[in-house]
Amino acid sequence: MDHVTYTDDSLRDVLTSVRSLAVVGLSPNWNRPSYFVAKYLQGKGYRIMPVNPGAAGQTILGAPCVASLADLAEVPDMVDVFRNSEAAGPIADEAIRIGATVVWMQIGVRNDAAAARAEAAGLRVIMNRCPKIEYSRLFGELGWQGIDTGIITTKRRPVKPARPLM
Repeated sequence: MDHVTYTDDSLRDVLTSVRSLAVVGLSPNWNRPSYFVAKYLQGKGYRIMPVNPGAAGQTILGAPCVASLADLAEVPDMVDVFRNSEAAGPIADEAIRIGATVVWMQIGVRNDAAAARAEAAGLRVIMNRCPKIEYSRLFGELGWQGIDTGIITTKRRPVKPARPLM
C-alpha cells in the first residue's frame, strides 16, 4: 500500500469501521496533544483505552490506563500510536499479537517495516496522519472552526474607489 497518500474513502472507511481505540502514549495531562485527540474522539463516540506505562493504574478520560496493549481487558479495533517512529515497531507487533484490526501512527510517526509486518498479518495501517484531523476534515467539522467556509481567505478583496469628500 502507498503510505504517502490515502484516499478519503480509505480514511473514512477506517474511521467508520472502528469503535474502540487503544491510544498508546496517551498522557494524563489535559494540555498534551494525545489527551486532546483522545478527548475529541471520545466525544465522537469512540471508546478510548489508555495505554501508557508511566501512567498505568491512573484513570484517563474515565478509563483505566494500562502499561501495554497486552494488559487491556479487551481487544481494541484500532491502535493509535502517540510514540516515536522507532517505538512504533514493537507497538505494531503487539497490535498484531492482540488481534487489533488497524494501526494508526500519528503525524510524524512512520515505520515502513512495522507497516509491512502489520499488513502481512492482515491489519490496515495509516501513517503520519491524525485521526482527529482526518475525522474533522472528512465529516465536515473544519467549517465549524472557520476553515473552508469562504470567510477566511488568502485572496485580497477588491479595493473600492474612494468616495469624493464633497
